[in-house]
Formats: sequence, structure tokens, C-alpha cells
Amino acid sequence: MDKDTKREFQNLGRVVKKGFDYVDKRFNSVDKRFNSVDKRFDRVENRLDILEQGQEDIKLRLDNVAYRFELQDLEKTS
Repeated sequence: MDKDTKREFQNLGRVVKKGFDYVDKRFNSVDKRFNSVDKRFDRVENRLDILEQGQEDIKLRLDNVAYRFELQDLEKTS
């Protein structure tokens, strides 16, 4: 292989390396952004879990409550 061809391959190798380095850098920034989004989804999921638990607590309390019409019937019979 002559010197000019070797130099062209070396230049091409440098250009390709720069391209891959740039793409790698971009992927790193995208990974960081996705990590941020993952954390936000985790927080939303935790808040939804808390809301669901609160609803369950309300349902349990309401199961032990007499309805108004039942109380009125009881008052009439007393």
C-alpha cells in the first residue's frame, strides 16, 4: 500500500471515529434524560399508590356507615 492510500485510510478512520464519538456523546445525553423521566414516573407511580390506598381506606370506612334511609326507617320504628 502506498503512502497516499495509507494516509487516506487514516484520515477516513479519524473521520469515522469522530462520527462515532459524537453519536456516543449524544446517546449519553439521551440516557441521562431518560433517567430523569424514569425518576419522574417513579414519583407519579408512588403518588398513585398513595391515592389508591386512600380510596381503599375510604371504602372500608363507608362499609360501616348506615345509609340515611336506613336511619330514617329506624327513627320511624322507634
